[in-house]
Amino acid sequence: MIKNVPSSFIPYRTDVNHFTIDLLAQNDRNGVVIHLPGLFEELESNEAKGLKNWQERLIISDRAHMVFDFHQQVDGLQELEKGTQSLGTTKKGIGPTYSCKAARNGLRIGDLLGDFDKFSQKFDTLVTSYQKMFPALQVDVKAELQRYAERIRPLVKETVQYLHQALREGKKVLVEGANAAMLDIDFGTYPYVTSSNCSIGGVCTGLGLPPSYIGDVVGVVKAYTTRVGDGPFPTELLDATGELLQKRGHEFGVTTNRKRRCGWLDLTLLKFTAMVNGYTSICLTKLDILDTLPKIRIGVGYRLNGKEIDYFPSSTSDLAKVEVVYETLDGWQSTTEGVRSLEKLPPNAKKYIQLIEEHLGVPVKWIGVGAGRESVIAL
Repeated sequence: MIKNVPSSFIPYRTDVNHFTIDLLAQNDRNGVVIHLPGLFEELESNEAKGLKNWQERLIISDRAHMVFDFHQQVDGLQELEKGTQSLGTTKKGIGPTYSCKAARNGLRIGDLLGDFDKFSQKFDTLVTSYQKMFPALQVDVKAELQRYAERIRPLVKETVQYLHQALREGKKVLVEGANAAMLDIDFGTYPYVTSSNCSIGGVCTGLGLPPSYIGDVVGVVKAYTTRVGDGPFPTELLDATGELLQKRGHEFGVTTNRKRRCGWLDLTLLKFTAMVNGYTSICLTKLDILDTLPKIRIGVGYRLNGKEIDYFPSSTSDLAKVEVVYETLDGWQSTTEGVRSLEKLPPNAKKYIQLIEEHLGVPVKWIGVGAGRESVIAL
């Protein structure tokens, strides 16, 4: 989700969270929730890998809600209570924190940096309400929070004015959406979703930017479909091909390290996300993972109760029942990892890309054929 894409922008494959937005600054916006110990642990880890001067580039919104250790405990306890109906959450406390936000008893970064006595009262009230639900909950982190308060104080800004001022000055802003579109709380495969809007709406609600400021929207899409956690997955491959995609693609969840479920590319799903997000172009990644397959299937439609449908079902029970309509293409069975131009891609690989463009009505502008930035074909 980008305003005026800079010529140097190249989407690329990554399995690591890191701080790379240097067009303006890395902005922990009000639409995210922050676990301070986790934040500093990740910063220290990245410093050990060579990250420098992050203090000059990291900005935290004073409106961002805080994830506490007890939120994470509660997340795990709630999953246990659901038993076989569990959602497969990361147990990082995200859901309970957004619940507090919606219930209007959450605590924000600005509260921590303000009157600490008032913050402590709100904190104690919140803890007491959770301990009534979970009597075994142990909470003793106030002293730690006071220490973190001083550590983050130099990083905190009122970010709405900051971003608008940057745009008025003609600066470029890249907004990177975390999580896949189908994890969006409103438009995803509910209830197997995250707790926020990770679709295009998150730009407006999470940053305070009006829709008119949104320029190009790049949909970053794998050449096959993956999912972490539970929920219906119409094109899932529970066979040797699915295992091959998982192994060749190194498909593990970044947060949980769980194996990602893998399946054929689902164009009905992609059409839906394109409608919701308004993609102006596609970055197709991991094309090289399909290199060894003699035949490749691609989902081009759904049948529900024997009838073809022209929409993506909002009900997970309906989604679990759909029959996928497939087209089968010949594979290219040759390596694409060293290819750096569209013309040098195998003919069958080009046919695969063309089929995606035709069904979506959105141009593919980048093609990923390897793990690094240099492995992206820019069209």
